[in-house]
Amino acid sequence: MTKAHEQTGQDIRWQQRFANFTRAFLLLRAAIEQDPAQLSQLEKEGIIQRFEYTFELAWKVLKDKMENDGILLDQISPKAVIRQAYAAKYINDPETWLNMIGDRNLMSHTYDFAKFEDVIQAIRDHYLPLLDEWYLALLMEINIS
Repeated sequence: MTKAHEQTGQDIRWQQRFANFTRAFLLLRAAIEQDPAQLSQLEKEGIIQRFEYTFELAWKVLKDKMENDGILLDQISPKAVIRQAYAAKYINDPETWLNMIGDRNLMSHTYDFAKFEDVIQAIRDHYLPLLDEWYLALLMEINIS
């Protein structure tokens, strides 16, 4: 495979993953905009599930974008990618990204309904605004190029 073909494949890869992230993010945003007092337990579990796969796509888009831009990643794990993304100035709030990792991991291993409430509140107050800003920045970058 030629270098030009490899670059095109990488461009397509991160942009395809971004398209998947976009769909997941918009579904999460629609769900989280519902009145929390009106949500059933099943709907809350659905929000958590949407958060989990939206976050999974987000960090992978970040990884793919950095690789596409020529950054060599020494480790491929969510925490390592977040740390390297911050060092390379791709993100400016690594603490919130790391908190998302913690909550995603917690929700994957627990069914503590009080924790669901806390994580849903964190999604609403912290994670969604951060992801929204990041999403819009990447969208602008794609539309400019």
